[in-house]
Amino acid sequence: MSGNIQAVRGMNDILPEQTPTWQFVEETLRTLLASYGYSEMRMPLLEKTELFKRSIGEVTDIVEKEMYTFEDRNGDSLTLRPEGTAGCVRAAIENGLLHNQTQKLWYLGPMFRHERPQKGRYRQFHQVGVEVFGLEGPDVDAELILMSARLWRLLGLEDAVTLQLNSLGSSYARALYREKLVHYFQAHHDQLDEDSQRRLHTNPLRILDSKNPALAQLVAAAPKLTEHLDEESRLHFKELCSQLDALGVRYQINPCLVRGLDYYGRTVFEWVTDKLGAQGTVCAGGRFDGLVEQLGGKTTPAVGFAIGLERLTALLDEGVVPLERYRPHAYVVRAGETAQQHALLLAERLRDEVPGLRIQLNHGGGSFKNQLKRADKSGAPLALVMGEEEAAAGTVGIKYLREQAEQQTLALDQIVPFLQDYVAGRN
Repeated sequence: MSGNIQAVRGMNDILPEQTPTWQFVEETLRTLLASYGYSEMRMPLLEKTELFKRSIGEVTDIVEKEMYTFEDRNGDSLTLRPEGTAGCVRAAIENGLLHNQTQKLWYLGPMFRHERPQKGRYRQFHQVGVEVFGLEGPDVDAELILMSARLWRLLGLEDAVTLQLNSLGSSYARALYREKLVHYFQAHHDQLDEDSQRRLHTNPLRILDSKNPALAQLVAAAPKLTEHLDEESRLHFKELCSQLDALGVRYQINPCLVRGLDYYGRTVFEWVTDKLGAQGTVCAGGRFDGLVEQLGGKTTPAVGFAIGLERLTALLDEGVVPLERYRPHAYVVRAGETAQQHALLLAERLRDEVPGLRIQLNHGGGSFKNQLKRADKSGAPLALVMGEEEAAAGTVGIKYLREQAEQQTLALDQIVPFLQDYVAGRN
């Protein structure tokens, strides 16, 4: 007999006891984004491979080593999306969303990268992405940072994360800086690890982001990008910092913050934590003003960020998520042939007449004692009890499972207003 089929390595199930946390985070995000005037976009999981090669950069780790790429039956090269920005830009161009328009968009869903799984880093992971098109001032950069800061407050995480900022300047200034950086690291070639030696002539800015502690001193002494910014980018960054200062947003300027994707320029930022081990980046983003044109559209300023939901949910302590919002309000206990049918009809009536009611019906029989154990396990605060006696009398027993209160019996015409008041007081 063949063995059980296991999940693909690095692609995890999210179990019922975990989903309330995910639902709470997703609901919080949806409400927050709507309050800032952002609209949801939904893109396909599969895109043409060329999209990511042109946007992310062919010499990045993602394109070189991490993408799930294959040929379909027509011989077209397709890739499971490793990130969301490129697909969002492609969709916005293709559907005419950027012509003389400002767009504030967000999306949520799984991304895929073939890398070594570890805590906070998986081969299928989930992100919420936020993108703004058509606005070039630092005020929209500030709004995105303020929005993410508000999210941490809503989730009780403001003390768990730290904001880091940098500016990558214009592509021209970055090219000049790149030459200085290559010259510097070339002079210390024998001190570089194998990964940094490989990046030296392909993506030298990524050496600044090395997590190898043996390179820390060498990287700290490297030329600083902030000292080689073009004037326009310098003023943009200065104004952003000024706005954040005025709003009381604390941040650290990190000259080694470069991001791993080629399309970033000017503002880049990350919210980082020291509570998740090596995978400390919870939210990352910045400007990608040249990407729309790079993918075939007209020159369009753009900025955005993405949040890894696995890392975000891992930061939430037990007790933060109000689990009662995801558990049934009532569990219907029923015994006896007549009561079985009456209870089924009652549950349907209550769902019709009590908005927001979550009610679970006992199935599979069992004694009242065993059914009450199931009711308790469901997390419901109330058990609605219907036996043959209640069915004959047109009543329902109310048993409180989470508080010290005396059991009561209500007529069927009383149960609807009772539950309406009860649900209103809980939601």
